[in-house]
Amino acid sequence: MSSTKDEIRKKRKSAFSRRGFLKGLGAGTGVLSTGVLAEQETDAAPATPVQGPGAVAITLDINGRPHKVNVEPRTTLCDTLRNHLDLTGAKRVCDRGTCGACTVIIGGKVMYSCTVLAIEAQGKKIQTIEGLAQPGKLHPVSQAFWDNDAQQCGYCTPGFVMAAKGFLDHHPNPTYEEVKKGLGGNLCRCGTYVGVRKAVLQAAKEMQGGRNA
Repeated sequence: MSSTKDEIRKKRKSAFSRRGFLKGLGAGTGVLSTGVLAEQETDAAPATPVQGPGAVAITLDINGRPHKVNVEPRTTLCDTLRNHLDLTGAKRVCDRGTCGACTVIIGGKVMYSCTVLAIEAQGKKIQTIEGLAQPGKLHPVSQAFWDNDAQQCGYCTPGFVMAAKGFLDHHPNPTYEEVKKGLGGNLCRCGTYVGVRKAVLQAAKEMQGGRNA
């Protein structure tokens, strides 16, 4: 009987010790308290409405104009531009964010449109090659590509033009090496890299007084 009571006391003591340890751990590191707060915040936060899997209505700001379209939430911006809005300048080539043929400018940043969901691009200003030229006049970057024969098959050209435009927006006075590095995310299977780089330097001079060095 005595041994049984001793065992009960040991178990109670052990339980209290573990509880005290966990309590101290929570106070000392915030592990437990953070978990409690996370649960409380989750309970208090309003439920996020579920969208999909069917098509949902979204509005995209493209080249300064709103475009309303119904797409599934899983649809990429590239596919939305091409298949729903007939803006086919951005090309769907690798579809994995490595070649740059689908390059557009979103919120001032050069991005692969195959890696962005259309639903996530809402509320941001999107620029595509269709919006660069003024009526009757090419954009300086496009004109420079023409002048320097910076294309062969032309499939990668729209992506290169958009990447070049975005690069010059942030680096208006680049050197040849800076252009080479700045456009490293775009691939040309025809190998017209020299013409592309010369075109960017020409566009820089025309747009911002850049140096051809």
